[in-house]
Amino acid sequence: MVVDVVADLRRIRQFAAVADAGSLTAAAAELHLSQQALSASVRRLEAELGVALLSRAGRRISLTPAGHALLTESRPLLAAADTVGQRVRAAGSRAREWVVGHSPALDGTEVYALLEPAIAAFPTMSFTLRQCYPDRLAAGVLDGTLNLGLRRGVATGGDLASALLGYHRVRAAVPAGHRLAAAAAITLPDLAGEPLALWAPPGASYFSDFLMAACRRCGFEPDFVVSRVQGAAMVTAPLTTGAVALVTAEPGPAVGGRVVVVELEPPLLLPVQALWQQHTACEVRAALLDHTPV
Repeated sequence: MVVDVVADLRRIRQFAAVADAGSLTAAAAELHLSQQALSASVRRLEAELGVALLSRAGRRISLTPAGHALLTESRPLLAAADTVGQRVRAAGSRAREWVVGHSPALDGTEVYALLEPAIAAFPTMSFTLRQCYPDRLAAGVLDGTLNLGLRRGVATGGDLASALLGYHRVRAAVPAGHRLAAAAAITLPDLAGEPLALWAPPGASYFSDFLMAACRRCGFEPDFVVSRVQGAAMVTAPLTTGAVALVTAEPGPAVGGRVVVVELEPPLLLPVQALWQQHTACEVRAALLDHTPV
């Protein structure tokens, strides 16, 4: 049975290479196979499934509807198979590393706190944190270079599995000389008329959309400016924009006292979503999800 599964995966992978290359000749060269061997592999797969996967017209090929379905459905399975191979090889070596990608909306301290249950549960595991922009985050999880992805929001995972991992409280970061800097706490309506600093424009970031929607629910449409220093913690944005930034930093002075982080009342909670490959199991991930809030 194991041999059958491995052989089927190999044939599916070869079919995917043909689909991606658009040519048996090009795919055969990429896979270091003869064209005859590759063609026989695809025909064997078609025979097993009982459907035609490729439409052949001379040297030109195209995907049939069944071929399109197989290509779409097999992507997560092939990625999971690659990850299984990586993990088996890693288990046979002394070095064990777990790589977590996170969007720029999460800083390293926040990511560490979210991972702490797994860090404590696996004392011999090496953990690596990598900041990734959203498109690279999903791609890295899909291709197995990231064991887990963390991002703001609760958007659908698409080809990825996902779960809510935690919440962070949103606060207002203002320049130290700002009219609200001395307040013990403020409300979102107190920010009406203030420009709002965002790390990405609305529509390009769940975090930005979440903050804009929160302001709208309070009855005002905020003006916004996108931070011109990308990759820095958003608590620094008031220094370069003069605008208020809604952040998840702790309350009090920040950036050498040049910025003050003020509590928002009532609390505004921002979710964190974990992403991973479908069809995979992982004891480290299980330790994290066991601590997921209800």
